[in-house]
Amino acid sequence: MPITISPPQATARLEARISTDLHAMLKRAAEIQGRTMTDFVVAAVQSAAQQAIEKAEIIQLSMNDQAFFAQAMLAPAEPTPALERAFARRNKLLSAE
Repeated sequence: MPITISPPQATARLEARISTDLHAMLKRAAEIQGRTMTDFVVAAVQSAAQQAIEKAEIIQLSMNDQAFFAQAMLAPAEPTPALERAFARRNKLLSAE
């Protein structure tokens, strides 16, 4: 089986000024985990970024909201006359193309 070598990923540099106390804390935490400080910080930042993105993109509903949503999906309301007119106009436009 041939060995494939993937091209190196592009990297970017991140710099931050932090207090000496925070630097010491990060260094100690990295040592405890047997990592370099860079590896520790990158992993922590990546985890925090992923959590922030998930929190912004995932909708969490209460149990009451979940039940209401499920009921609306299982038994949707009848379309109003305005909605029926809008669909008729849409269908007319699409069939004219």
